[in-house]
Amino acid sequence: MIIRQAYLDKIIPFIDKQLIKVLTGVRRSGKTVLLSQIQDLLSERGINKEQIVYISFESVKNEHLQDYHALYDFLVSAAKSVGGRLYIFLDEIQTVASWEKVVASLLVDIDCDIYITGSNSKLLSGELATLIAGRYVQIHVYPFVLSEAKQLLIQNGKSVSDEQLFQDYLRYGGLPMRFTLDPQSTEIYLSDTYDAIVMKDILSRNKVADENLLSVILDFLMDNIANPFSARAVVAALQANGIKTTVNTVLMYIEYIKKAMIMNAVQRYDIKGKRLLSSAEKYYSVDLGLRNIRKTSNSVDNSKLYENIVYLELLYRGYDVKVGKTDEYEIDFVAYKGKEVVYIQVAYLLSSEEVVAREFGNLERIKDHYPKVVISGDLPDFSQNGIRHYNIIDFLLNR
Repeated sequence: MIIRQAYLDKIIPFIDKQLIKVLTGVRRSGKTVLLSQIQDLLSERGINKEQIVYISFESVKNEHLQDYHALYDFLVSAAKSVGGRLYIFLDEIQTVASWEKVVASLLVDIDCDIYITGSNSKLLSGELATLIAGRYVQIHVYPFVLSEAKQLLIQNGKSVSDEQLFQDYLRYGGLPMRFTLDPQSTEIYLSDTYDAIVMKDILSRNKVADENLLSVILDFLMDNIANPFSARAVVAALQANGIKTTVNTVLMYIEYIKKAMIMNAVQRYDIKGKRLLSSAEKYYSVDLGLRNIRKTSNSVDNSKLYENIVYLELLYRGYDVKVGKTDEYEIDFVAYKGKEVVYIQVAYLLSSEEVVAREFGNLERIKDHYPKVVISGDLPDFSQNGIRHYNIIDFLLNR
């Protein structure tokens, strides 16, 4: 696998600091490999192998350590045997009830540097998480973006055009392991991963009563990426197909889906009023391969796929992303990073003067001086009136 330098660059400043490094992300997004790369980095810095302890809580051999007392005793004993700083890597820590008690105590009781991973967005929001409040830094790990996929192919001596790579990514997404598989095996892998997320990270952890309803709601969200969301509209659509449910049940199940990090909700932001809006948020899949393996409709939706890819790229680049609104017009993304703000419109193709006028016109209505960008599949440069236009492949590969 490639060195995921963008993530290492976020982690390196916190090595040997008294802060717990928390890596969160959807299942199979590459968190375990990233832990291994951190360990390699420590070894290059002269840390002895005996000082590094890695525990995967998905392995049966470590099942006895899912008791937090046993885990604590094991790590304290390891620290005593080493006699120096212990570097602790706890993979998929959410399977350990009261894990927060362990890491909070370890920070006080032994000389250690702690790294943990989890596949649940609520990992740090529970009551016990207050035990480590102010003593951790969180890094969210995503599947490969297109530039990482290209880096992997180059590293492995494979030659494909950027267009071929993009079309492959558009269909199969960026889960790292899938790049080692042929198309048929990839579809099996994606289906199995989807099922694992549903079964392990949603159904079992939340004791979901109606598995079929959860599946239907998740499929609905996957089908409707980048569309404004309304729980009432979902209930009406389900009832039209003979499935009875309530708004509260739909919202509860969607919370479970978000916790598993297979989909993200993006809030709407009133650009003029400078305030978040409480209605009609949008949902995006964390990986297009997982989305496409479950897509139930036959409609062609390249514009939505493009929008989803740009959203994931912005997250990878460290932006906080909102959906913009100005008067009755919508801006696909308002991206924030510190004091930096960028307004972005995404289109499949600028296929007519009307489409060009709409995409650029929405941005022209914003009267501040922050950068404004249109991204589409077109090769000609449509930049105009201070608004930059990028071909989507160029945008994704040329940072």
